[in-house]
Formats: sequence, C-alpha cells, structure tokens
Amino acid sequence: MGLLLAASHRFLALACRKAFHRFQHQAGQLERVQRAKLSQLLKQHSGQSISYERFAEKYPLTRYADWQAKIEQSRQCGKNFLSAGKIVRFQPTSGSGEELKFIPYTEIFLSELDQAAGLWLASLYQRHPQLKNSTHYWPVSWLPESQRKLLESSSLNNDSALLHASKRLLNKITQSMPAEIAMAQSADDAMFATAAYLAADKRLGMISVWSPTSALQLLDMIERHQREIAAVLTTGKWPRPSLAFLPAPKSCEQSYKLKHLNLKDPLSWKKLWPRLSLISSWDTASAVQWAAQLQSRIAGVAFEGKGLWATEAVVTVPFEGQYPLSYQSHFYEFLLQDSQQLVPSWKLKQGDIVSPVITSGSGLIRYLIEDELEVTGFYQQVPCFKFLGRKMTVDLAGEKLDQSMAAHVLSCFKREDYAPVSLLGIEQCSLKKPHYILLSEGNGLHQPSVEELDRQLKQSFGYELARDLGQLDAPEIKHVDDAWHYYKSLALHNGMLEGSIRPEPLKKMKTKIY
Repeated sequence: MGLLLAASHRFLALACRKAFHRFQHQAGQLERVQRAKLSQLLKQHSGQSISYERFAEKYPLTRYADWQAKIEQSRQCGKNFLSAGKIVRFQPTSGSGEELKFIPYTEIFLSELDQAAGLWLASLYQRHPQLKNSTHYWPVSWLPESQRKLLESSSLNNDSALLHASKRLLNKITQSMPAEIAMAQSADDAMFATAAYLAADKRLGMISVWSPTSALQLLDMIERHQREIAAVLTTGKWPRPSLAFLPAPKSCEQSYKLKHLNLKDPLSWKKLWPRLSLISSWDTASAVQWAAQLQSRIAGVAFEGKGLWATEAVVTVPFEGQYPLSYQSHFYEFLLQDSQQLVPSWKLKQGDIVSPVITSGSGLIRYLIEDELEVTGFYQQVPCFKFLGRKMTVDLAGEKLDQSMAAHVLSCFKREDYAPVSLLGIEQCSLKKPHYILLSEGNGLHQPSVEELDRQLKQSFGYELARDLGQLDAPEIKHVDDAWHYYKSLALHNGMLEGSIRPEPLKKMKTKIY
C-alpha cells in the first residue's frame, strides 16, 4: 500500500506540474491570455469570435434566473441548450434566491477547473513535499434525502470530481475514505462514518475542507464517540445498521491509540495522525473565528486558507502566499462596487472592491457571482484578491440566505396585527452555534412556532443542509413591543453607526442582546 500511495502521488504531481509552470510563465501576459480565452469560448458557444469590446456591447450581465429555463430544458431533454459542448453532469448548489441551482458541467468546463485544481496541487506538493507520503481527506458532501432523488450519484459534491479522469484515478488511491459515505441515510451517519475512517488512517497527511466548522465537527465527533469509534476499528463492524452498505474500517493499532488519547489536548491529534502536516479551509470573512479555533485545536500542523471556488467557477487559488486570479481557467470581468461598471481583469487596480463576472465552458456568459473581493496586489500582471464575503446574503455556515428569501419567510408569517420585521443571522453566541432569530412585534398570539420557522427556512437547500449537518442551531423568535428600537439597539451593540442603520429583511449580527 505504501509503495502504491507514493507512486500515485508522484504521478499526480507530475501530471499537475504543467499547470504550475504555465501559470508562472504566462503571468506577465494577462490581457493576451484572457482575450485568447474569450475568443476560444465564444467559438465554442456560438461558432464565431468577436473582440472583447464588441462582446461587452453585445452581452448583458446575467444571473442564474436568466439561465434557469435553458438549464431545466437541458436537464429534461439531455441536450445542451446553452452551448455546443456536451454536458457531463449537472452540479447542484444552494442558490441565492433559488432553493437549488444546477450548474452544467461540460468537458470544456471540467478542463478549466482541472487547470486550477492542478495548479493548487502542484503548489501544495512543492511547499509540503511530505504530502507525497500520506493520504488526504477531501470532503464528499452529504445531501438531504429530499434532494437526493433529484440527482445522479455522479453529481454528488465530490472535490476530487474537479480533476481530469486520469488525475481522479490517481487521486482516488490517495484518498482517506470512499466516496460512498455520501449515500448514508442521515448527516449524522455520514459524519460518524467519516470520523471512523479518519481515525483509522494512520497515514493521514492533509485535511482539506471548505468550511472550518466541518473539520471542527469531525474532531468533535471523534472526541464524543471516542470509545465507540475505537470499537469499530477493533471489530471492523458498524454499531449502526444504517451503515451496513459501507465496509467498516479496521485498525487495531489506531484503535489502541484512540482509546488512550486525551483528545482535548491539542498535541494528541498528532499522536493519532503522525503524518498530518496541513489543514486547508476558508479563513476569511465569517470563517475567521472558526479557522482560528481550528488552528488552535490541532497543534503542530500548518494551515492554508482556501481560494474562492464557487460551483459556477473558480476565481482564485492559493499561490506563493497570495490569492491570484486563476486567469487560465475562465474569462473574467469584474463589477466595480463604487461605479457598478464592468471591467476586464487587466483593468483592475489595487484597492478595487469588486464582484466576479464569469464566462466559462459551462455555457454561462457574463454570469455574476455575488461575492465581494478586494484587489490586494498583483502577481506579475495577475490581480490578487482578498475575499470579503457574500454580497446581499447572510452566510453563517455555507447556507447563503439572501434578502429575497428572507422577505419571503417574513411574508409567510405576516398578519394584520402581527409584523415579522427582520431575520437576524447571529454569528457568535456563547450558548449556541450560529443561528437565526425572527424579530417581530404586534399580537404575539399570531407568532409562529420555532418548528414552523425552521420548516420555512428549510425551503432553502443551503439552510436545510447546514441544519442537517449540525452547523446551524435551531432558530429563535424574539417578539418585542418595539421591533425597530430593538433592531437599532442590536445594531449599535454590534458596532454600527446610528446614522447608517436601516431596517433590512435580512441582517447578519456578530452577537445578540439577551
């Protein structure tokens, strides 16, 4: 197994090296590379190529709603109504206004993602060569049962599916657990199975997750079920009949270590996983405090922040201590926050606050990604960014609720003498995990139950998933005599200036007033 693992890493590193050298070599030719990418994409989409200037005049800014009808038509008929490329699968993601979005993944688009994934892997191997002698954990996202019937198994959110087929095969050998965990009956079962496989893996060298709360939950699961997981590793049998479809991991060596470790000690995790050398997760915007908590939880392990990688496109990748644009993947424009003008990547200046606009091999043209970024500098000519957060959304744990979704929830409970005023996302709470509060006033007899509020919020795919995974706590209802006074007091408590406070249907607050 050790020889096969090392050989797989060696070949995977070789396969990714080309992307690394291309990125370095062409970083001083940003405009040329991007114009060529646009020309290539337009030929694939429409059979004709036009200049960027003509493209900017001809095509409007778009959002998912502008493509939804064609995407649904493509899903129903099995034919691509967006572009000339063949669709390999439809990748699900939680949307801003939609309950669930399906992004078309074509061979062309997958090759664009593979370019960025290859660059990231090559960079990792160069900076952390010890990773070539270890297994890696890349997450496979569990889906709620209500959504699973809509999807094929090939559409599950598996990070390794972003690689080219040959690299996927090599990467599969290096992975710490089987992708079939995603088919567990419940989120708790999937989490338990993942924790057991991780605990069994003495060669584990990297934990790569998107949200740091996911890694924290896995550590909590191992700590909370320490003896139960140790028994699984001893017997090779699951204590849960619902996991019978999945072979149980077995390792008497790891079981013995797990039984005798004090997992509250940050040094203990390196005893369980002596080869663990890197943890990778989001570490900006609302993830800052959780990333810091994750780093303090495991001692003696390097940490790397993630770039911006949406289901619709890759925007930035970690590279030499910065987060440069993945300029060889798609064609990029940016919506300037101050002027609302669209500019190409080669026109950006340091300090610009922008949202990315993508034209890609998926068939989406001038597609706005509702994220805010700041231009922090340049790698040669390539702009580098800092992720500031979701635009017009509250994203406590990846749920991405937006203003229109919040307004819909408020309208569902509104009565003649009862007024739901705002949905407040509480980021930090000493007694609970992140959660939402419905703020209301009027006749309290008409206020909904917590269960009704939770059920209504679960109309959002992202919220339902975050609740099922235990990343969000149950919502609360705060009913007061004067909702605006409470709202303003809470905003002032959270550091806002009185003159800039205005009631909004959805608002993120760091802390709440008891």
